[in-house]
Amino acid sequence: MKRLIFVAIALAMLRPGGGAEAGDTYSIGNLTVVSPWARASAGPAKAGAAYLTITNGGKADDRLIGVAAESVAGMAMFHTTIKDGDVMKMRHVDGIAVKAGETVTLRPGGIHVMLMGLKAPLTEGQRFPLMLTFDKAGAVTVEVEVESVAAGAGHGKHHP
Repeated sequence: MKRLIFVAIALAMLRPGGGAEAGDTYSIGNLTVVSPWARASAGPAKAGAAYLTITNGGKADDRLIGVAAESVAGMAMFHTTIKDGDVMKMRHVDGIAVKAGETVTLRPGGIHVMLMGLKAPLTEGQRFPLMLTFDKAGAVTVEVEVESVAAGAGHGKHHP
């Protein structure tokens, strides 16, 4: 019976317009994903970024190895921001370790999901699906809420 309930909840999360609201909690295996969000585009930008927090409540390490946001971007990948002298640069990373018992936060100025080839600018209040694929836990689709252009700088729903 518990398995049937879990399957029903999982299917509801995947169907368009159904499932959890943005900012809710999504679970897959021992992993919990919370507060997926993106910043609204400033003008006709062709790139954007998504952020979220992942907690591994299990006893085994996992790794975030894939991401897709086909409804809003031509390509999605993981990037990190590094300082090279006086210049901040973004670099592609193949995956993100999610160690047992630890929490990883994807945030502005750090590791994030880069959305490239945006099909249209991201607008405040918009929501879109983001599929995350983990090495061991598998795939889960979360709903990303687009916040204001100023979100992440002490402004926005997830950033008091």
